[in-house]
Amino acid sequence: MSAIIAIDVGGSQLRVNVYPPDGTTPKNEERGDTRGQKPGAYDRLTAVIDKAWPDEPVAAISVAVPGPVNPRKKIVIKTPNIPEWKNYPLAKKLTDRYHVPVFLGNDANLAALGEWRYGAGQGHHDLVYLTISTGIGGGVIIADRLLEGSRGMAAELGHVTVLPDGPLCSCGVHGHLEALASGLSIVRYVKEKIAQGQPSSLEDWQPSSENSDELTSKEVAKAALQGDALAKEAFIRAGEFIGQATADFLHAFNPTIVIFGGGVSKSWSLLDEAVQDSMRRHVMAPAYLDDLKIVPAELGDDAGLLGALAQAHLRLAKD
Repeated sequence: MSAIIAIDVGGSQLRVNVYPPDGTTPKNEERGDTRGQKPGAYDRLTAVIDKAWPDEPVAAISVAVPGPVNPRKKIVIKTPNIPEWKNYPLAKKLTDRYHVPVFLGNDANLAALGEWRYGAGQGHHDLVYLTISTGIGGGVIIADRLLEGSRGMAAELGHVTVLPDGPLCSCGVHGHLEALASGLSIVRYVKEKIAQGQPSSLEDWQPSSENSDELTSKEVAKAALQGDALAKEAFIRAGEFIGQATADFLHAFNPTIVIFGGGVSKSWSLLDEAVQDSMRRHVMAPAYLDDLKIVPAELGDDAGLLGALAQAHLRLAKD
């Protein structure tokens, strides 16, 4: 029996887990700094893989990468945290080095696959997963299959337009969900309102040893939970747009469960009511809500790794 190596290429860290052939508890875990803005990300990745490589045979390597990938041609089309990986043949390079099959997938798509197989989506055949963090991504399971599209670029759920002529998204298009409901957009809204004179406890926010130099959605959530009106308003506003988009996803995919993951979703109590109220107002027929479950993700930061593991099992079984 052979091990499977799952990799999560994160914005700050490269995570490599070695899984046994029949389990989800890794036998070995290694991490390294991505430092994607500096040349040499591939060499840094292989150094972590080499460190994690087990003594027993390896059946496959499976990689979760942010941004669009083509899992059929096994190339990274573009990834925001590693500019040098553009139309990058990552799978071929890893196969040539390690002489095992290599599979690629978008990190949000694979997180959806992980939640479906090992997490909150178990037992469901049709699922929508939305990850709300610095940006917004998503994944869709239809009839027990991951929706990838013709080139593997499907389910970019954060890049649906919810407010024409709205704020500029990170992708360069105005009014996308990511530009209005991501962690960065929540912070931006708070800063804009404070600049306009709206009172908030965050006016006097100062960095400490426990946080970064920049205000984050985590700090905004903390203020909201302590009763700050502007902070609560920022989350309610984000929840309104998330609910609007979720209604569209119900129309498009008709799932039995919608799962919310990512860092911002950890503040689900601040979003839940606004999301569900907006979703009910925007859905075209109540039948879409019949027996629908809206739940937080269960796998946390391991969703991408476990999704990569699930991808490897499915691909190997198919081949």
